[in-house]
Amino acid sequence: MRYPQGGGLTAERRAFREHIRMQAAELFALGHDNATIAQQLRVSVRSVQRWHQTWEHGGTPALESKGPASRPKLSEALFTVLEQELAKGPVAHGWPDQTWTLARIKTLIGRRFHKSMTLSAIAQMLHRHGFSHQVPARRALERNEEAVTGWVKETWPQVETPWRRSGPGCASKTKPASR
Repeated sequence: MRYPQGGGLTAERRAFREHIRMQAAELFALGHDNATIAQQLRVSVRSVQRWHQTWEHGGTPALESKGPASRPKLSEALFTVLEQELAKGPVAHGWPDQTWTLARIKTLIGRRFHKSMTLSAIAQMLHRHGFSHQVPARRALERNEEAVTGWVKETWPQVETPWRRSGPGCASKTKPASR
């Protein structure tokens, strides 16, 4: 079973599937046919056929689980180094403020370890290691409400693009004004 965002089977699910394959191996040894085994274990005949071929070539040990399908891009030792780098803060790595973003962490991983990871993979890795998405619970004490209000009234209207006026329009390609 494949998952689009790098997921996979949990350890419990892998153990469950391995248990089913071990039951199939016992039934292979007793001489049962593939269709009977598939019906008894409630799996597809094609899966039983693959397991039977594997069992014939390598015996029961060949049906054991090989572990997770994907290995983490950063080993535990490298993740420990990454934690130390994150603890130094973004300013120590050349960013102007104290905000870690996934994009910045991706850049740090690329610079420090010469590895490329997707943003979702980085988020999953950080979550697995106990990191969480943080947002300030309240406003900073240093916030100047008058300055914010003045900026919103004076500066923002100049920065904001004006809305298109609603009115009759024409999408005709033959109209000269639309060319």
